[in-house]
Amino acid sequence: MSTSRTVPPAAAAPAVAQARTGLIQITVTGVLWGTTGVAVQLLRESTGLSPVSIGFHRLAIAALVLLACTASRLGAIRAALRSAPLPLLLTGIGLGLYQALYFAAVALAGVGVATVVSLGLAPVLAATWESVRARRLPGPLRLATLVAAVAGLALITGATAEPTGTAPAPLLGLLAAAGSGLGYAVTTLISRQVSQRVTPMTLTTISTVVGALTLAPFALVAGVAVPVRVDTVALLLHLGVVTTALAYALFYAGLRTTSGSVAAVVTLLEPLTAAALAVALLHEPLPLPVIVGGALLLTAVAATYLAPSRPD
Repeated sequence: MSTSRTVPPAAAAPAVAQARTGLIQITVTGVLWGTTGVAVQLLRESTGLSPVSIGFHRLAIAALVLLACTASRLGAIRAALRSAPLPLLLTGIGLGLYQALYFAAVALAGVGVATVVSLGLAPVLAATWESVRARRLPGPLRLATLVAAVAGLALITGATAEPTGTAPAPLLGLLAAAGSGLGYAVTTLISRQVSQRVTPMTLTTISTVVGALTLAPFALVAGVAVPVRVDTVALLLHLGVVTTALAYALFYAGLRTTSGSVAAVVTLLEPLTAAALAVALLHEPLPLPVIVGGALLLTAVAATYLAPSRPD
């Protein structure tokens, strides 16, 4: 005879509160990240900086702010590097590379398309990797979501093949966005494991420092000079402090207490926010195939992360 153990309401309350807090943290992160593409596009138009240079400035500013905030906890940073050096280094390198590819995609294909493809593709790639790692084919629901994602990407690709003012090289931009999505998926899988052992501030500080150092040589070649103007400084501070230091600290904190819905909220809110801002502020067009393709892609992502797990 088996017995089941009921968790007292008083004991379950803290876990519920933590889960809700994590969900709020990830929700805010998604909205903050959604402002990145528009800020990058405005910064490019006003300064002529390359995508990799903007990525370097973003991470360098975030790293300086976080190092100042964690100056009294350098011992914890050293201890974290000793305990998990390879995952932390890979997280930082991945952060630098996938955001540089995303900024390149924004410059080549526009904010809306770049964000939907890179952020929509990442969770689908992660789901595929999980199936390969488990050495079993995905079930019917998972296959349907992958088919929907591929169909969505095909619609977006077909609708954005012609160059426009905001998308001078859309096919190259789509390739960069796909590379960014791959990097984001890999980095998220790694950082999700590390976040269980390393505090959010420590993880964010190390990853931004490593990411900035990764992009530094490429940025120096491309040029890092920035005109000192109010609008330029404000955009750089927004990218470095708000969308990186604050957003990633919230993201890594949320990963500690939330599960599948985390990726769904982050992935859905960022492209939706970015697309809305791109239309409203940059006057980017949204043809019907792009809207339909984006809806298919986001539906696939939502189904991937929100559907209950069942044996295949």
